[in-house]
Amino acid sequence: MTGADKGERFVPCPSCRQPSLFGAKNPWRPFCSERCRSVDLGAWASEGYRVASQAPPDPDAPDGLPPH
Repeated sequence: MTGADKGERFVPCPSCRQPSLFGAKNPWRPFCSERCRSVDLGAWASEGYRVASQAPPDPDAPDGLPPH
């Protein structure tokens, strides 16, 4: 009997993309291991992940004109 037969849900590990048990039996979920979780945390800590954003408006620019 496989994990899928028992109603367990598997998702791809965000770090290595291998199947990872998404349930209470996996203390590192959604990661497959402590190593993958640590690699991801290290990427966040070293600012490896960034959220794209637009430049804030220039408060000194006249209304309606784009910043230089």
